[in-house]
Amino acid sequence: MSLIVAARFDTFEAAQAAAQGLFRMQFSEEDVTMFFVNPPGMHDRHPLGGDIDCDPGVAQSAKGAGIWAALLGAVGAILGALIAVAFHFAWLLITLGAGVGAYAGSLFGAMANSRKVRGLHAPGQRQAVRHAGVLLAVHVDEFTESAASKALRDAGGLDVEKAAGRWQAGHWVDFDALKAPILSDRVASYPKPQGVSA
Repeated sequence: MSLIVAARFDTFEAAQAAAQGLFRMQFSEEDVTMFFVNPPGMHDRHPLGGDIDCDPGVAQSAKGAGIWAALLGAVGAILGALIAVAFHFAWLLITLGAGVGAYAGSLFGAMANSRKVRGLHAPGQRQAVRHAGVLLAVHVDEFTESAASKALRDAGGLDVEKAAGRWQAGHWVDFDALKAPILSDRVASYPKPQGVSA
């Protein structure tokens, strides 16, 4: 496995300027590559489109919906039974109370078990998602990792990352756009340098 550092740029021009800086630092053209990474959800990993089977934020929603539907459905049935005793419409109110309770419970349960996936921006930690943009990747070793990481950051690179991957013929051949990057611990990934747009 090779050691690779990479950074995201907004445009190919910005990535090319950063690459020129790397060449001036004696990195060879065989050690530098750039390519565009599509936005999350647009990598066409499934026949009908999309990248993953379900959104990680709603993976537990069905479980929550079932639990709360049963719980509030039972509460609704009990309330319907109590009202039915008073007004002598037993089956209609019990059924109506159970249905309204189950519906409200399933809605509440699905929403309660949904969560927002937050991105991590601390060096050495995995970021929640890989953002779209031009990725400039550099094949490095333990002696050149820091210099390449800092050069990418100083050139305006965002989400400076490090990875272990297969580098062949000047390309990162096993790059996986669905795998969230591990931010480099050699540079501070945030905040951005002054004058650099996200």
